[in-house]
Amino acid sequence: MPLLELRNVEARYGPIRALHGVSLAVNEGEVVSLLGANGAGKTTTLRAISGAVRKSGDVTFDGRSIAKRAPESVARLGVAHVPEGRGLFGELTVWDNLRMGAYVRGERKTFKQEAPRVLGYFPWLEARKHQQAGTLSGGEQQMLSLARALVSRPRLLMLDEPSLGLAPTVVQELFAIVRQLNADEGLSVLVVEQNANIALEASARAYVLEVGKVAVEGTSDELRRHEGVRRSYLGY
Repeated sequence: MPLLELRNVEARYGPIRALHGVSLAVNEGEVVSLLGANGAGKTTTLRAISGAVRKSGDVTFDGRSIAKRAPESVARLGVAHVPEGRGLFGELTVWDNLRMGAYVRGERKTFKQEAPRVLGYFPWLEARKHQQAGTLSGGEQQMLSLARALVSRPRLLMLDEPSLGLAPTVVQELFAIVRQLNADEGLSVLVVEQNANIALEASARAYVLEVGKVAVEGTSDELRRHEGVRRSYLGY
């Protein structure tokens, strides 16, 4: 049984239908990429999973339906969503932003227990703990957003366009941490990414969305060999 499964999910923004029957799955301990052009429905798919958009169809997580659950309920089950734009509180310190991740579980001891583990992946955060988050560089803010999500000890991490606006070296570092989390902790990851090359390098499988539908799916190796994917997303 997949850890996460979507079956014929449709979603709307008012009269506009953004998803047209999307079905996909993420297995336990798997990294899966969701590729596609702007407006293809990638971000809406993540929002449908986390309960942030009205939808029909079914979404199951760890064998239970979460289609009707509110975002805070989905998060408590172990789904961490790092949105496009990072969603940090710029006026708060790095440490206060990090602490926000612990509130998802509603346990007082969560931050004390999880902070040392997270700092193992982002050791520079402790030296910057009193700095306002809004004064960090773009790459540092993205790392902080990821660290904040990890404090909740999720079973599924969802990343929305983590490379957006970042230098190539920072993107490589970010995806190296994601791969390390998957290898060390068995963390399942669903990543929305326009940089198809690095996404396929990091993931075992991928789905390509076009106008709200799954157009292509397969292993990362299969998608690298797919002529349409190569021409449209890989540039060769």
